[in-house]
Amino acid sequence: MQLDFSAKVVLISGGTSGIGLATAKKFLASGATVVINGRDLARGQLALQELSAGSARAAFIAGDVTRIVDCQSLIEQICQQYGRIDVLVNSAGEYLEKSLADTTEAEYDRIMSVNMKGAFLLAQAALSELKQSRVNIVNVSSDAGLNGNVLCTAYCASKGALTLFTKALALESAPHGVRVNCVCPGDIETPMLERQVAEAADPQIFRRQMAEIYPQGRIGTAEEVASVILFLASDAAAFVTGAAWSVDGGLTAG
Repeated sequence: MQLDFSAKVVLISGGTSGIGLATAKKFLASGATVVINGRDLARGQLALQELSAGSARAAFIAGDVTRIVDCQSLIEQICQQYGRIDVLVNSAGEYLEKSLADTTEAEYDRIMSVNMKGAFLLAQAALSELKQSRVNIVNVSSDAGLNGNVLCTAYCASKGALTLFTKALALESAPHGVRVNCVCPGDIETPMLERQVAEAADPQIFRRQMAEIYPQGRIGTAEEVASVILFLASDAAAFVTGAAWSVDGGLTAG
């Protein structure tokens, strides 16, 4: 399916690596103007070089989505430069694998701030613009936002909140013509997963065991998740809102 986002302006938080960067590449290839956001200026510039290849339709704006002033500034800068926002992809996220007993208050606050508060604040800041454009939001949740995972209490709490936030905002926004959906990926080949594998006692065995739990027998790719995000953001999904799309090789089907 060829999806055309010509003349559309797309904002992707967490767009400097992983699923966010893969999504940015696909939107750019589909004709969109793409703004990626992240906290690290150096990483943002590197991502922009990889993304744009000289394209004037790509930009990076630094900012911390856990801060309301940064979210408001981000939206204001985009509207000043491009005059509109058509799609918001909330891809900023962090992973935490710890038991309830071992999770500190600071770790809990951090995972909830990045994974849930950031999406809430950025959607809040962008909503009036999205109502004018009558387009949509796609949040990047997780299989952990649908099912509980062992030793991931805080992470599951943050992604579960994001999934239900998606559904609630979809109902609130539907009368304004705004669609809100989320994708729920399983383990995906990203820098985040690479760090997780590297910390294992035997990374090779750990990666093999991780792949074996999936009915399709493999770990997914960031590009596969990005393809679903583009579909949900497109007119092809015009009657889809409030949905949590599993992109997990059948992991949560049982």
